[in-house]
Amino acid sequence: MTLLVADNLHLWRGELHVLRGLSFSVAAGRCLQVTGVNGAGKSTLLRALAGLLPLESGSVHWRGKDTRADHYAFHSELAWLSHGTALKGDLSAPENLRFSAGLRRQFTPADVDAALAHVGFPHSDGRLARQMSAGQQRRVALARVLLLDCALWLLDEPTSNLDTRGQDMFGQILSAHLERGGLAIIATHQALAVPAARLQGLELS
Repeated sequence: MTLLVADNLHLWRGELHVLRGLSFSVAAGRCLQVTGVNGAGKSTLLRALAGLLPLESGSVHWRGKDTRADHYAFHSELAWLSHGTALKGDLSAPENLRFSAGLRRQFTPADVDAALAHVGFPHSDGRLARQMSAGQQRRVALARVLLLDCALWLLDEPTSNLDTRGQDMFGQILSAHLERGGLAIIATHQALAVPAARLQGLELS
């Protein structure tokens, strides 16, 4: 079943026409990998799909409804991860998750521990975010995506700063998300460790 449809997307940034009549659709259980040279508009596309940048024309439909018609319902099913981790430097990993994800849904301390375990971050690690390495911060940000338990993932370079084991971990959690019928749109130049039948590509130029 097709869940997300983008139709004739146009977006300008100043005098630069970044998205030019872009159309695509993504079904449940599929991952759309967005590639392209630096400045091609990969991050811009993700931000536009999330509703963070206004489109000049075109539409995005989720479950058959225009996302602008019920912005809150759409966002309740959306997990967004940008280049930055959006972690608060003076909070620990569990505190960051309780603060940020707690604004969206209810969960238990066991849910937080499970999300951190899935990304290979010890829940007992009491370091503040500002004391973590960039890769450790990325793992906590990915734990937030898991904790939100959303059908749609919009991820911008999710494996940046991750070591080889971290990249393998991401492939596992992405595959599990797709197997459950979730959908992901990911901007990355890294190969994604998911079955070819679940992967489709979109190259921006």
